[in-house]
Amino acid sequence: MNLARGLEVLRAFTAADPVLTNRTISDRTGLPKATVSRLTYTLAAFGYLRQDEAGAYRLGTAVLTLAHPVLGGLALRQIARPVLQQLAMETGCTVNLAAQERVQAIYIDSVRSDLANPYLPDVGSVSPLLHSAIGRALVLAHPAKQREPLLNRIKVSDPASYAAGLEYLEADEQLFRAAGHCRARGPWLADIDAIATYIPLPSSAEPAAINCTISNKANLKVDLAELAPQLNAAARKIALQYSAAPDAPSRRSG
Repeated sequence: MNLARGLEVLRAFTAADPVLTNRTISDRTGLPKATVSRLTYTLAAFGYLRQDEAGAYRLGTAVLTLAHPVLGGLALRQIARPVLQQLAMETGCTVNLAAQERVQAIYIDSVRSDLANPYLPDVGSVSPLLHSAIGRALVLAHPAKQREPLLNRIKVSDPASYAAGLEYLEADEQLFRAAGHCRARGPWLADIDAIATYIPLPSSAEPAAINCTISNKANLKVDLAELAPQLNAAARKIALQYSAAPDAPSRRSG
């Protein structure tokens, strides 16, 4: 129980809010302030949090000791990297790889080719699933029967995101059936255009997806929809190489 609560404390920190007080952590996690105070004290003692002179906390460098072996052990990331590089070189786009983390998309690799593109997500950065094409592709990676529980979790945890993104998901479901990809929609990162598709991984693997993104200010004169065949081919190539790896589980069924 204490471990779970400690992890919830660490998850309260974001790139947008890197410094938090015990009161703010309590508000975000729903944990009593006295409990938060004990947890932050312990986490700081082990280097996972660092306290400033005002008494607020930020993540400590010890957190990186957890992240590095995770990234190094991600077979999907190692397999996908050369495919992402080739796709970026051929299309002139910035290409990203993301996986699902609860009700968010978490970026695990990025290859930049479009130098005008200001959006290069850091490894480990997250965004709500329904906000982006790559997030909605992750939702569509689930068989239809599994999507309803996932959408219910999104609705409960982030009602505003659910309300804003549901119509985009419905539009992308139709587009995916017709063309095999999702498309950037809505106000999130309005200066960036993107298409995305999920990687057809084994059923026991976490859903993963890739995208091609380009700045609307770039000089690349191409409709991203024309790049969909290359994007889909890259996703299939990654899936085949992943499935051919030792001890690969059975394939994901839709």
